[in-house]
Amino acid sequence: MSNAIDDIKKYKTIHFIGIGGISMSGIAETIKSLGIHVTGSDCSKSEITDRLISNGIEVTIGSNLENVKKADLVVYTAAIPKDDIELVTAQKLNIKTCERAVFLGKLTEAFKETIGISGTHGKTTTTSLVSLCFMEEGLDPNIQVGAILNQLDGNYRIGNSDYLILEACEYVESFLHFHPKAEIILNIDNDHLDYFKNIENIRKAFEKYAKLLPSDGLLVINADDKNSIGLEKFTDAKCVSFGIENSNANYVSKNIKFDKNGFGSFDVYKDGNLLDSFTLSISGRHNVLNATACIALCNSYGISNDAIKRAFTSFTGAHRRLEYKGSFNDIQVFDDYAHHPTEIRATSAALNSKIFNESWVVFQPHTYSRLKSLLNDFADSLLDFDHIIVTDVYAAREKNVFDISSKDLANKISALGKPVQYIPSFDNIVTFLKRSAKPNDIILTLGAGTVTEIGNMLLK
Repeated sequence: MSNAIDDIKKYKTIHFIGIGGISMSGIAETIKSLGIHVTGSDCSKSEITDRLISNGIEVTIGSNLENVKKADLVVYTAAIPKDDIELVTAQKLNIKTCERAVFLGKLTEAFKETIGISGTHGKTTTTSLVSLCFMEEGLDPNIQVGAILNQLDGNYRIGNSDYLILEACEYVESFLHFHPKAEIILNIDNDHLDYFKNIENIRKAFEKYAKLLPSDGLLVINADDKNSIGLEKFTDAKCVSFGIENSNANYVSKNIKFDKNGFGSFDVYKDGNLLDSFTLSISGRHNVLNATACIALCNSYGISNDAIKRAFTSFTGAHRRLEYKGSFNDIQVFDDYAHHPTEIRATSAALNSKIFNESWVVFQPHTYSRLKSLLNDFADSLLDFDHIIVTDVYAAREKNVFDISSKDLANKISALGKPVQYIPSFDNIVTFLKRSAKPNDIILTLGAGTVTEIGNMLLK
């Protein structure tokens, strides 16, 4: 490791504002493992804040100015408003403050082999797959992943190696603070338009990300994605490509078949020659593509096919990625984080590869700005479900200054000729589904917000 860890260890106490975030919580746990005293705050109680408290981190729901005053450094997320009372207090007291991505960037500098998995969609699943492959090969990686992973019993891992595997998020160009040795770029799509405004600006951010690679680094890009093709021109690093549709890619998956659960089996060809055959324990064609990206990187790192196969067999999905929650009255309940039309289509296709009677989707839009900019696409992406329920927008970091609501989405779906229910109350959604769904149906809760709670309510 470099001197970056020593620089971080200079801080005796670090306070995290928004510690309940999936990335912040993993960083906080990692920092605690270095012997630094960690405190944090969040606006709401969650499974993550409970986990942090059980692991010995003091977490306040709301604000705790006393903990701020005791801190040598205050780390905050991009979602924290500038007038947040804890942030303002730290600044008034001249306590050093640091945005999450900048702090995480410092952490990536501490490892010689930082592997960043980026792209608009598929980061968490691919990061999970890569992480498990490195673990199966005995490489003892450090890991930061954007979901709870069963094999880690959490969303991070402290290893004893120079490998750091992590998600590299493009929002507000966070990943430009990182120091990667290798990058996977899964895809580039219209998202976070509240910040980027258009696809051209998103593409430019990924170009800058590719430029971060050293000449002895590795770039892995999606040859099926028109917006990713050509990124190799922005780096002197070695570049390999992967795909399903583009037979000119270095790593191509062919002969794809799905079993009754929708789990894929496929052959991977490397530069035209059969590398091996692989089988997944997660469903969907999009996950075959994610797995192909994983294989391209792991093969380049010399990881054996047997280790990759063991990882693929053991990985049954990250938390909230088409996660099976349970069943009642022979009705299966799944939960998924998809909050963009492209992700919804991929989840819908994965769900439809399973065997069931009818599907019921409960969709909660995530942020007003995303709903406003992609309204038509959201409506279209939900049409493949048999029954559609829309609930109110999860605002996240926003106030509704966009003159948009979930009623607009419901009206748009209805105008496309598809019956749809707009139900704001989770209790009423549960009552409606228990009355309406039949044995052998599937219920899917969909979105990056609180909609996940409905599955547990149904199963109670």
